[in-house]
Amino acid sequence: MDSNVKKIACVTGASSGIGYATAKELATLGYDIIAVARRMDRLKELEEDLNQNPETSDCRVFLAELDVRNKMDVQSFYDALPEDWKSIDVLVNNAGLAKGLSKFYDGDTDHWDQMIDTNIKGLLYVSRTVTPGMISRGKGHIINIGSIAGKEVYDNGNVYCGTKFAVDAITKSMRLELAMHDVKVTGIHPGAVETEFSIVRFDGDQDKAKTVYKGFENLIAEDIAEAIGFVVTRKPHVNVNDMVVMPMAQAVAGVIIRK
Repeated sequence: MDSNVKKIACVTGASSGIGYATAKELATLGYDIIAVARRMDRLKELEEDLNQNPETSDCRVFLAELDVRNKMDVQSFYDALPEDWKSIDVLVNNAGLAKGLSKFYDGDTDHWDQMIDTNIKGLLYVSRTVTPGMISRGKGHIINIGSIAGKEVYDNGNVYCGTKFAVDAITKSMRLELAMHDVKVTGIHPGAVETEFSIVRFDGDQDKAKTVYKGFENLIAEDIAEAIGFVVTRKPHVNVNDMVVMPMAQAVAGVIIRK
């Protein structure tokens, strides 16, 4: 990126994991950051982290406490942005989660609602709000964080897999519809990444969450952030449509080689 031109990246779910690491990566690349999440205390930690790093200390940071599941709040968030923050160049739809791991016939329907509302509807609400500005400016880049669970199903993944398959389909549709407006769309689909993902899935049971990552070298959030950094630094005529990023030990979604 031209060091004289400051671009703006909006990252949802920026308070931890992939979102936090992505905000740091994009700030290193010269972007000003709109960091969006439900936990303002963690967003403030991100801002402090960016301010204290010599590589990102000149980065402007705008923090927004937001639950992407709330359609009206999403619109209000965007409407309340200062004018010099509304020209978003890169939108990273990272906010998402898994809740529960069971057969669908034993599933908790509240878990289903939370996954559907966050992973699908939240992504759509934010994209619907930000995209018209990209179209009017004739440029922009939307990056949707999917999952290997949106490419392959695995046992007990049912509804979570369904939401990520939906993200994959929505991403493809966005790309088809936005290409004529010179707006790029990329899907990033990680395999096993050790973040708060499994802690959330198991309702805060950290011991149970740790077993997911035992016996192999899993991905970390920075691995995915680096992939996003690669994607946004391609030439204007180059779009990375789709990227699946897996640990070596995980050849397919439901099989991990543990040693």
